[in-house]
Amino acid sequence: MRTLRKFAVKLETVPATVSWYLADLGEARGRQELFTRQSPQRLKVLREHALIESAVSSNRIEGVTVEPSRVGTIVFGRPLLRDRNEEEVRGYREALRLVHEQGDKLPVSEETILKLHRLARGEIWDAGKYKEKDGDIIEKFPDGRERIRFKTVPARETPAFMRELIELWNQCLAERWAHPLIALAAFNLDFLCIHPFRDGNGRASRLLLLLQCHHLGYEVGRYISLERLIEQNKERYYETLDQSSRLWHEGRHDPWPYIGYLLYLLKMAYREFEDRLSQTQSPRGEKTALVVRAIHLAPAVFRIGDIQKGCPGVSMDMIRKVLKTLRSEGRLECLGRGQNAHWRKTQQWQMGNTH
Repeated sequence: MRTLRKFAVKLETVPATVSWYLADLGEARGRQELFTRQSPQRLKVLREHALIESAVSSNRIEGVTVEPSRVGTIVFGRPLLRDRNEEEVRGYREALRLVHEQGDKLPVSEETILKLHRLARGEIWDAGKYKEKDGDIIEKFPDGRERIRFKTVPARETPAFMRELIELWNQCLAERWAHPLIALAAFNLDFLCIHPFRDGNGRASRLLLLLQCHHLGYEVGRYISLERLIEQNKERYYETLDQSSRLWHEGRHDPWPYIGYLLYLLKMAYREFEDRLSQTQSPRGEKTALVVRAIHLAPAVFRIGDIQKGCPGVSMDMIRKVLKTLRSEGRLECLGRGQNAHWRKTQQWQMGNTH
C-alpha cells in the first residue's frame, strides 16, 4: 500500500533494467498468442506439470513438504490425505484451479483474497481470516539467535490497509500512474509488508501474483510454474524483499529491487515457456487435428490461405495433404486450382464432422 501510494503521488524515474524487462515482457506477450495456438496437446502437458510444480514449490518455500511418490496422487487424485502437509498441498492445488479456471471473473478483492487464503491453508482454524494478533517477521540464525527482520502492520489496522491496497490497485490500473506490471509488483510488495494473515502470506501472495498476471494478459503462469522459479531463486527473493521493505512504514523505502526481481522472474518464465514448447516433439496427429479444427471454424466456402492463418507452425504441404484426404473422403470439394482456389464443405462434412 505504501508503494502504490508513493507511485500515486509521483512515480520516480524507472530504473533502466526495469524498463528493459518491461520491453522484453511486452514482446513476449505479443508472441504468446502465436505459441498458445500452435500445440494444444503440448500445452496440456505443460499445464499439468506447472500445476504439480506450483503446488509443491509454493508450499516447500514455507517448509511444507510431502513424499515425492505421493505428489501426483495428491494433486490429481482424491485420496485420503495422510497429514497436514498433504492437506496444504491439496488446498493450494484447489486455489490454483480456481485462479486458472475463473481468473477472468475473479476480481482482486478482499473476498477473493480471503477465499484464496482459505483454500491454500486447508482446514485450519484461521484459514481465510485476517490475523487477530500482531506478528512480526522473525529471522532465526543457525546459532539460535533471533532478530525482528520486519515489523508488520498491526492486526487492528490490517483490514483498513488491505482495503486501501485494493483501492489503489484498481485506481492505478484505471489512471495509469505506472505500467501495469510495475503496479503488479508494487502490490505484491505491499501485500507482503502488510502481512495480513497469521500464516500463509507467502502462498497467498503468489496466488495473487498469478491472478493479477491473468488479468493483465500475461498467461505464462498457466504453463510454467512461477512458484518453482521463485523457489529456485529463493535467496534473491528474500534478499530483494528485505532491501525493499526497509523504511516501508515511513514510505521512504526503495521498491525497485523487489520490482526488478519479479519482472525478471516473469521474463525467465516466458523464456522457458518458448524454449520448452519449441523443444517438445509434437504428439502424433496434432497438426492434422489443428488443420481440421481450422476448417471447422472456417466459413462453408474458404481458401487455403484462410486455413493457413488459423494454423501457425503448420506447413502448406501439410495443409494440402489434409485437404486432399478430406476431399477423398467426400467431406470437402475443391472449386478451382492453386492457392487461391475455393474449397467447400459438403453435406457429409456437416453431418459427420465431430470436431
